[in-house]
Amino acid sequence: MTEPSTEQLECVEVVITAESAEWLADFTRKLVEDRLVACGHNITQIRAIYRWEGEVYDETQARVGLHTRAALVPEIVARADREHSDDVPCVIALPISGGHRTYLKWVYQETLDPASS
Repeated sequence: MTEPSTEQLECVEVVITAESAEWLADFTRKLVEDRLVACGHNITQIRAIYRWEGEVYDETQARVGLHTRAALVPEIVARADREHSDDVPCVIALPISGGHRTYLKWVYQETLDPASS
């Protein structure tokens, strides 16, 4: 069997923000333990300025960049919907168009194959 090319690996970075850096770190840890993501790079303090329900907010939040397979994004979104404190949590997936092949292979090795579940 031929090894998939970097393009065939279809990795993404999923960005999630939350009010609590501790909650976000715990959420990230659970996703890693459950093999939905290979890793998460947490930034414990960002400044979020946004409009919500007609009001402008300016507050401190935390942010994580999760590395995973594109096919696992729906499960990550569903998990965030169930566990996140926000009514509409910020969860976006950004395609990874290239990178270190060995790193991208590692992301695949450390995450679930949705086809085998």
